[in-house]
Amino acid sequence: MGVPLIQQYRVGKYILGKKIRREKKYPLVLMLEPLFQCNLACAGCGKIDYPDEILKKRLSYEDCMEAIDECGAPVVSIAGGEPLIHKEMPEIVDGYIRKKKFVYLCTNALLLDKRMDDYTPSPYLTFSIHLDGNREHHDASVCREGVYDKVVEVVRKALDRGFRVTVNCTLFQGETANDVAEFMDTMMALGVEGATISPGYEYERAPRQDVFLKRSETKQLFRDIFKLGKGRKWRFNQSSLYLDFLAGNQTYECTPWGNPTRNIFGWQKPCYLLVGEGYASSFNQLMEEVDWEQWGTGRNPKCANCMVHCGYEPTAVDDTFASPLKALKVFLKGPRTDGPMAPELPVRYSDEDVAKPHLVSENKGGSSCSSQKVA
Repeated sequence: MGVPLIQQYRVGKYILGKKIRREKKYPLVLMLEPLFQCNLACAGCGKIDYPDEILKKRLSYEDCMEAIDECGAPVVSIAGGEPLIHKEMPEIVDGYIRKKKFVYLCTNALLLDKRMDDYTPSPYLTFSIHLDGNREHHDASVCREGVYDKVVEVVRKALDRGFRVTVNCTLFQGETANDVAEFMDTMMALGVEGATISPGYEYERAPRQDVFLKRSETKQLFRDIFKLGKGRKWRFNQSSLYLDFLAGNQTYECTPWGNPTRNIFGWQKPCYLLVGEGYASSFNQLMEEVDWEQWGTGRNPKCANCMVHCGYEPTAVDDTFASPLKALKVFLKGPRTDGPMAPELPVRYSDEDVAKPHLVSENKGGSSCSSQKVA
């Protein structure tokens, strides 16, 4: 298991309290995007083509504190863009830690070597470092040679300094199970706390559209990965039932309100991945105004191939509480890697729906650094 017991306990206590009060819609992770500017131009990112006036915008320290006070989530994932570019980031992180929030600071790590002294090791702070597989795949993903080797050195330095470190790996076309298994072995040998692994989302504005996996490809790839991983003691920063979902063994609807997004435009409707659907001025407005029944696999063509953790991890966590024995079995034995796959959700939209404005409004996408394991 790649999550410390104190974090599991605190998040579990939060979820149990919500269930006792019979609250059906509540956030687990605040997805904070305090800026969109980045120092890389990754092939699968849909934000690098924002105009300069947008890339210069920042959420203030006060905006960031207000966001967590509004939604009350126990975990904050700070993404972007590259958060370390933000001049107030050390103060923002410190503010969340003082509020006893578990912070995952997502970074490509290119600036972390110089900025590490701005932070203090804490059980509430994790550097979630972006690494999309081994050297060849990661450097191809970020469209720059030599990045993988630099990042690995920074990971070693952060671990030596006593920081919690996880890696965030997004899988695209061209990955093989053997490549991913080699990557996982390397990360475990490095000593990272765990790995967050997920298929990439098909951002409409991404520079390349041929890099994304389809659902059937995703399921088979993860079955092959987990088959190779049996007995290798890989640590994942995710719930066992979400991993089982990736292997095609669970039929889940997404929980888009589980990881609400606050960025420079406001509270993003309906989720972290879908930009262009509008913004709410407050968290309460987000929860009240979004027609949640309109979104999700089988309900909206934009969601057709999505299996990303920011939508499905909250579903898996909820199922863990509802079916603890099932979750324990998967945790002990690992995801099933053969036999029939769970059925897909029925498609509730027609081909004509694809042309409706509310379904195909412009999507500027988002970064591949997403939500973290929460329980």
